[in-house]
Amino acid sequence: MQPFIINVGRQLGAGGRQVGRLLSTEFGLTYYDHEILTIAAKESGYCEEVFRQKDERKGFVAQAIRLTAPFTHAGSYYHESLSDEELFRFQSEAIRKAAAQGNCIFIGRAADYVLRDFPRCLNIFLTADHADRVRAIMKRRDVDEKTATSILRKGDNRRAQFYNYYTAKTWGAAETYDFCLNTSRLGIEGTAQLIAQYIRQRFT
Repeated sequence: MQPFIINVGRQLGAGGRQVGRLLSTEFGLTYYDHEILTIAAKESGYCEEVFRQKDERKGFVAQAIRLTAPFTHAGSYYHESLSDEELFRFQSEAIRKAAAQGNCIFIGRAADYVLRDFPRCLNIFLTADHADRVRAIMKRRDVDEKTATSILRKGDNRRAQFYNYYTAKTWGAAETYDFCLNTSRLGIEGTAQLIAQYIRQRFT
């Protein structure tokens, strides 16, 4: 098969990570989710916790929100003002560096936009029925239905704001991606198998 990269956008509770893991195993792809934050922190010198706190969250240039983060330099620590846009730049550089090393799969973090100039990218968006997503969050976080519904709403809003802000595209809109799927129809494994079939047809 030709070299390729998969970028997975996903609604919260739709099984994006699970599908990504299955595809990673199926094709021997390097899997990047939170791992990108670790790489970005290492490359930038900033502590990983800063990247985790702002993970997939919208930047606010107009309000000039700044973070104070420890920065390693010459064996000592000092504080450096770090904007959301700088965090996104560090993260984007980490994504591009990882993509240049070979076949891989990225979960979220606007990787499809960051890698828009890379050849042979497959951009996917995964959704699921609301009831299935609620049940997934209830199980994963051990919360009641009301709490799970609130988590979904806030999580999807956060991801949409982040994606729309940095890409000037629309998170979850069909025209933004190559392939949009509802995981409730075929289940996690069935969805992964269908995507795998698509990959073989497209990149073989």
